[in-house]
Order: sequence, then C-alpha cells, then structure tokens
Amino acid sequence: MHIVIMGCGRVGSALARALEKQGHSVAVVDQDPTAFRRLGSGFNGVRVTGVGFDQDTLKEAGIEEAGAFAAVSSGDNSNIIAARVARETFGVEHVAARIYDPRRAEVYQRLGIPTVATVRWTADQMLRRLLPSGAEPLWQDPSGSVQLAEVAFSPAWVGHKTAALEEAAGVRVAFVTRLGEGVLPSPQMVVQEGDLIHVMLRRSELTSVEAAFAKGPEEDGH
Repeated sequence: MHIVIMGCGRVGSALARALEKQGHSVAVVDQDPTAFRRLGSGFNGVRVTGVGFDQDTLKEAGIEEAGAFAAVSSGDNSNIIAARVARETFGVEHVAARIYDPRRAEVYQRLGIPTVATVRWTADQMLRRLLPSGAEPLWQDPSGSVQLAEVAFSPAWVGHKTAALEEAAGVRVAFVTRLGEGVLPSPQMVVQEGDLIHVMLRRSELTSVEAAFAKGPEEDGH
C-alpha cells in the first residue's frame, strides 16, 4: 500500500519509518525541507516539500494512488483540512488526523475523520487507524495469551447492537470509542458510524474475530 504522511516531526518520521519497515511505500510532506533529516539516511520513501493540504503537493506525493493518509503536522486546523481533502477530494480509504485540542475530537469525528489525541503513543495509535487489521494489541497480559485489540468492522454492522457483534465473533466488547470518548457497552448499545470497537480476546482468536467483524450481520444470520 502507498501511504502519504503530512508532517515530518517526531511522530511523522517515526510513523514513516514504521510503515516502510512493514513493506509499504511512503511519501512524507512537510513545509520545512530540513525536517526530512528526522527520517534518517535509511529511509527510501518520497520527500515532498510543500503545504500538506495543497492538491498539487498531495498529487506529487502520490495521493491518487494512496490507500491511507495521516495528517500529523503541528497544527490542528492544517491536519483536519488536509484529512478532509484526502478523504473528500481524492477518496483515500483510511484517513486519520492528529489533534492537540481533544475538545475538537467530536467535531472531527462527525466529519468522518478518525482522530488521535497527542499522547506519547501517538505513532502507534496512528498505525492502528491507518492499518486497523494489522495492528499490534493495545494491551496484553504478561503471558501474551489475552489481549485487548481494536478490531475493524464492516459498515454493515452500523445500526446493529454490539451484542450481535459479540455473538457473531464469540468475544466480549470491552469498550467503544465514540466521538473521541470511551464508552462501556450496554445491552442496548447500537454500533454507530465512526465507532472504534475494542475487544478482549485470546491471541489465538484474533484472526477469526477479525473475519467475523468483517462480515455483515446478514451473513451471520443476525
């Protein structure tokens, strides 16, 4: 997959190196050409100097072929504008924006842009937004047998109860991130667009759970 990253600060450079290590092609956009030094000499991706929400700049970075876009510059407004351009103008499937002001999370989520608050594990969280099916667990017990994982789900589950997801996959939904806030599921909770579903499971179950979540409820008889 080709991935475009706007912002070559600490998070952007770490994200770029991690994605390239996983075998993806990466392009990094930044207004300051000296920022690319953070990538190191071993980085083989594309470096584009320019404004991250400028369409010509994004095209130079390969946005038209990109499967994911991450906006991790130092400005909230720039990040959300760039994320919207990537999603709405170029139709990029996986888009995520970093924010500094968590009070804006609800606004951004309503625009359909997953957000990541600025915390020390931002680069790891951003990876989960861009590559949800290939993410590392959010938490695991010392033996590694029990894990908390964010699992991507089919849009067909929107409007159905989280209990139906649990039944289809045979796991327990630990909590749901909705509009930037963690919510404990109730028996009547319904899956909404933009939800992030966090599941507690055994490591051996992850593949089957991902498959069940990827299916629509009709396929599972719900």
